[in-house]
Amino acid sequence: MTHHKNEQQPSQELQTMEQPQKQKKKPNGWFKPFVSGVVGGTLALGVYVLSPYAQHASDNTAHNSAAKTEAVSTNESSANSSKTTAVQTSNSSSSISSMVENVSPAIVGITNYQAQSQTDTSFGDFNTPFDESQQPQDKSTQEEKTGTGSGVIFKKSGSKAYVLTNNHVIEGANKLTVSLHDGKTVEGKLVGADPLTDLAVVEISSSHVTKVAALGNSSSLRAGETVIAIGNPLGDDLSRTVTQGIVSGVDRTVSMNTSAGESSINVIQTDAAINPGNSGGPLLTTDGKVVGITSMKISETGVEGIGFALPMNDVKPIAEQLLTKGKIERPYIGISMLDLEQVPDVYQKETLGLKNSQLDQGVYIKDIAAGSPAAKAGLKSEDVITAINGKKINTGSALRHELYTNAKVGDTVSITLIRNGKEETKKVTLTQSESKEVSS
Repeated sequence: MTHHKNEQQPSQELQTMEQPQKQKKKPNGWFKPFVSGVVGGTLALGVYVLSPYAQHASDNTAHNSAAKTEAVSTNESSANSSKTTAVQTSNSSSSISSMVENVSPAIVGITNYQAQSQTDTSFGDFNTPFDESQQPQDKSTQEEKTGTGSGVIFKKSGSKAYVLTNNHVIEGANKLTVSLHDGKTVEGKLVGADPLTDLAVVEISSSHVTKVAALGNSSSLRAGETVIAIGNPLGDDLSRTVTQGIVSGVDRTVSMNTSAGESSINVIQTDAAINPGNSGGPLLTTDGKVVGITSMKISETGVEGIGFALPMNDVKPIAEQLLTKGKIERPYIGISMLDLEQVPDVYQKETLGLKNSQLDQGVYIKDIAAGSPAAKAGLKSEDVITAINGKKINTGSALRHELYTNAKVGDTVSITLIRNGKEETKKVTLTQSESKEVSS
């Protein structure tokens, strides 16, 4: 999986969607759509020719007349059906267009500025014979545009409004600017961000905010349902680009590398086109409800139309906690760990005492933090965790997902582990910690 920071690779397995900063050039004709069409028509003229077979036609005049009447009736019915379909399609397109016009004022662009160091020398002659390292230098720092993304206004309160976006859109920013529907650009203030769920909330002035998006119920989505994505692919030049697709799958799980470690997240899969710069924009139903935040796609040769959005039912509680606390409080167990499949089989068998059926099935504990919940519960390094509250655990990301999704600070969880080849169960009471030295 690709780390969010590695955005400039042209092809990668899992690619987040913010736009890296490029030199402002107007490339000649990068936008060259190829349009192919096939237009065909056949005009058939029936000519009745007098012949020895004319008598048969005469004898069957009544039959032919009835057949013609039936054909006319069938053709009229078919024409009416085509007109009905055309009207329905037109109404559907008009409805989506109206929805897009209605919700668009709640869609924004976000620009990330980061500090860049610059070094100037006091010599104007670039052909100076002196060693550059010996020259007097003046180091200065200025903020430069490093990436762009999208966002959606989801709350307005008094003089403030709040924008939902991805963490990887705002991560590392010294300054954020937000471009609004009316063309105005305002300063954005980071309220809170969470790398593990790739979500962030940005505050802006509400003085120019005319629309707040309605949040929908992502759990009601079904595969095949029409969805719309709106965002700023490739930056502000193509702001509020609208793409349409379907829900390709629900309840997908993908792993991604973040600045806080590897994370396993639940996503909606869609074939609606999303591109660099779309990150943080909304995925909408045809009635204009936000059911997801577009976040990433699979970018690989031969792969098309596999994009992902964070489900709104997962997003809402994270957004509320970021609004009120500026961070996400997660339960802490106090271990550093390794997926067991990364441990050599020989070590698993001879040192850990695992049987063939137990190989690669769990999480290997490398270290235990002193005074942590794990230490107090009697867990030890070289234990292998295989389940939490009876749910099988095979990877570290699965362990984090189970802790962060189905447990909270203060809960006591049942951890099943293997020690020296024998299965044991430990009760661990979870606490909260800011420690950076352990992975969970």
